[in-house]
Amino acid sequence: MLRKLLIFSLSLGLSGLSLASVDTVSAKLAQHYPNIKINDLKATEMQGLYSGSLDNQIVYLNEDAQHIFVGSMIRLKDRHNLTKDLAVQRNRIDFKKLPLQDALKTVRGNGKRQLVIFSDPNCPYCKTLEGNLARLNDVTIYTFMYPIKTQSIIPSKQVWCSANREYAWKNLIQNGMKPSAPASCETPVERNLQLGKQLGLQGTPAIIFSSGDKVMGAYPAEKIEQVWKDKGL
Repeated sequence: MLRKLLIFSLSLGLSGLSLASVDTVSAKLAQHYPNIKINDLKATEMQGLYSGSLDNQIVYLNEDAQHIFVGSMIRLKDRHNLTKDLAVQRNRIDFKKLPLQDALKTVRGNGKRQLVIFSDPNCPYCKTLEGNLARLNDVTIYTFMYPIKTQSIIPSKQVWCSANREYAWKNLIQNGMKPSAPASCETPVERNLQLGKQLGLQGTPAIIFSSGDKVMGAYPAEKIEQVWKDKGL
């Protein structure tokens, strides 16, 4: 990796030390390579190098828009991985913009801490996560029913149409008991599926903390508590 960094640094030196900006680099890229779309272009700590997103991957572009570099940028003085920071930022979600009215709401204790869950009732890892979540206190959990399995769509709609949605959901995901209510009311299931795609959720379960950090999998309660502690939540 270090060899690649050195080779790329030498190629950057050949381009000179012109005063480029995000706008000029973006314009050059569009002019020379209109079919290459790099999103979220921004300057980095390294002079003449810009970071961006291409095909869901972090890439680096030099200021004449003629070279793309893929790899990790390490700040040598403290061995800090700057590319990892970018990946975390790209993975972060604006919690305040989530349509919480389309989720099932569960409050325990003072409900101060908040979590959003995307869950499919026929996902075994979602069932495990549900048990882990039951061990958390002083939390508000918003569960977006996200039936990516075809057989989960109708039961999810039945949950929403039930008189007691929280009870119907617990019975479905923990005990496999389908609700008796018909799936005849207006539900947010289709909206949830679209939202999940927009957020890049290709599987379940997904956990979104109020800080905007997103993780995938059946996190143990202790690990969720540790994330809260680390984030000061």
